[in-house]
Amino acid sequence: MGTDLFLALTPDWVLKAVEEGGFEPTGHVMALHCLENRVYDLKLEDGTHVVAKFYRPGRWTKEQIIEEHDFLYDLDDLEIPVCAPLVFDDGESLHQVEGIYYAVWPRTGGRSPEELSDEQIQVLGRLLARIHNVGAGRPFRHRRTLDANTYVREAVQLLTTQGFLPPRWAPRFQQLAEEIAKLYESRVLGVPLHRIHGDCHYGNLLHGKEGWFFLDFDDSVRGPAVQDLWLLVPGRDPESEQKRELFMEAYRQFRPFESRWLSLVEPLRAMRYIHYAAWIARRWKDPAFPSAFPHYGTEAYWEKETQDLAEQLDRCFSGDER
Repeated sequence: MGTDLFLALTPDWVLKAVEEGGFEPTGHVMALHCLENRVYDLKLEDGTHVVAKFYRPGRWTKEQIIEEHDFLYDLDDLEIPVCAPLVFDDGESLHQVEGIYYAVWPRTGGRSPEELSDEQIQVLGRLLARIHNVGAGRPFRHRRTLDANTYVREAVQLLTTQGFLPPRWAPRFQQLAEEIAKLYESRVLGVPLHRIHGDCHYGNLLHGKEGWFFLDFDDSVRGPAVQDLWLLVPGRDPESEQKRELFMEAYRQFRPFESRWLSLVEPLRAMRYIHYAAWIARRWKDPAFPSAFPHYGTEAYWEKETQDLAEQLDRCFSGDER
């Protein structure tokens, strides 16, 4: 029931849910672009705006969502610029209505950056180090670990058993994916794992009058620090390499970062390809996804995905023998 309702949320239902949480919306409600969850901007009677986030049923357990919120509260307590959820009248940050969990957040102003200056890179490097210092302070007990099983093997199993991988490309795709999984497992040995953002790309950053804000910890996991770093500085060209060095230099002012951890960047990038393809497959029954990804599942799509994966695996070795 929760899933069917989630796919057909109406403004009236959203307003009622927020009212039941103790807020006083005016009736102004605007849907914000978000494929994974359902997110709405609401104006309150006092003139302020809040953002209501309705979690996709079946994705996270209550305990996992609360751990996301607790991570944000830990960061907010140390004045690290994140957007933490507001508290309902009963003192909780998470409510449930008709099988759907939801939380309410303050609206944060600013824009996502298109590119970053050297000075901005250094500011973000210091902020991310502070986030990771907090992340290492206590463990996740319920949220997932970013590893070869969760990001690769489970993804490939879903794509195969649900019939998304066509027979022509399945053997090669599976072979490449397993090579990437084993490579990551060999390189991550000895690398510290702790709470990280997990999806720390430009779209989850805002910059405005109040400075920087890190948004949307919905994908926060236990993982290596370099996952957040490479998503903020994803390029491979010389300019990107220079920015990455600046980022690490600033990061190290607050937290150690070993250069050898950079050997995980290209395997993590490859794992993200696989994880992303499986994410679309998991959501294919949601009408928003076929509309957003019209070429997904075609022979041409899987041909390109397989070729991209092969090229990415070659980059992982940087000329070393496989």
